[in-house]
Amino acid sequence: MKDKSIHILNFVGLGFFEPAIRLAAGEEVKKNLIALFRKVLLPVLSVGLFLLLWHSGAMVLYTIEKDARIEKALTERGQEAADLERACIESNGKDCKISTLPTPSQVWSAYQSLLADHSIISGKKAAFLEKVSATNEKRIADGLDPITYTGRPSFVDQIWTSLKTVFAGFLLALFIAVPIGIMLGLSDTLRSSVNWLIQIFKPVSPVVWLLLVTMIVVTVSKGSDGDSAFTISFISVGLCSMWATLVNTTMGVSSVDKDYINVAKVLNLSMSQKVFKIILPSSFPLIFTGLRITLSVAWMVLIAIELLAQSPGLGSFVWEEFQNGSSESNSKIIVAMFVIGIIGFLLDRIMLTIQKFVTFTEETV
Repeated sequence: MKDKSIHILNFVGLGFFEPAIRLAAGEEVKKNLIALFRKVLLPVLSVGLFLLLWHSGAMVLYTIEKDARIEKALTERGQEAADLERACIESNGKDCKISTLPTPSQVWSAYQSLLADHSIISGKKAAFLEKVSATNEKRIADGLDPITYTGRPSFVDQIWTSLKTVFAGFLLALFIAVPIGIMLGLSDTLRSSVNWLIQIFKPVSPVVWLLLVTMIVVTVSKGSDGDSAFTISFISVGLCSMWATLVNTTMGVSSVDKDYINVAKVLNLSMSQKVFKIILPSSFPLIFTGLRITLSVAWMVLIAIELLAQSPGLGSFVWEEFQNGSSESNSKIIVAMFVIGIIGFLLDRIMLTIQKFVTFTEETV
């Protein structure tokens, strides 16, 4: 049981909990206590230190902004106005709240507020769908589109939209980059012929890809009722992020051991058999490294692309809260920042686990 638990933790990239499992089994107590302190307790302490520094920094900025506003009131309107400004700030009045870096407790409150808001919106959506269910059944029977809920999406809804967009973009990148990478890896002539094209397009900004894709999609989809914002977003994400997979696939295929290729020739394998039985299995470690990078890049550029394409995801959420400019908005932006980072970490762990299933490597970074 102990060894199985350790194997599972290492497999999913959570090997730092291994000392805790060994301690629970009574194995080498002193050694595993030290390992547990270094791998688990020190990171926990660093989180506590980070929160303390964050709170202290937020309070310093709050004090600076508070003193500046009181000093401005004193200079422009006199002592009485300065006293009123101080009293208003200290009472946390709505009209004189200080908008600066929020404290950890304010961010936590914003997180709870967003979850409560999601519950309210979900309730409204469920009530709406129940109300129009009979009408929708009749419309569907008549060959018409059902009536859909068009209210404001919640924060959780926007997370799901972003995940849907990034996975669509990732799949697009995979289906473009892997086949092209295999072809380039198999042919030195072809690889040298188009390498200049890869080197030119690889560093192009996501904003440029977005503008190019927008021009094409808007032209092609004129008169269509499809979700053009989603289409523009996922295609832009795919084109921005596919280059790591393309380069790594090309490298992986071109560096396959020549002995394997010679064995394929001796066995008279067809090209498809050679690709699927020899070249791809040998190239999987590099291909999956490229796919992990691609997914990370896709998640990073997604926020900017959603913001510009007006797709209702996390990018739009961050931009709307930034434009709002209130202290609560600052807290919600920090919540979104942590959600983006945590999801990015989980996506990388998922890709690492899939890579181990497919390639049987022991990579743990």
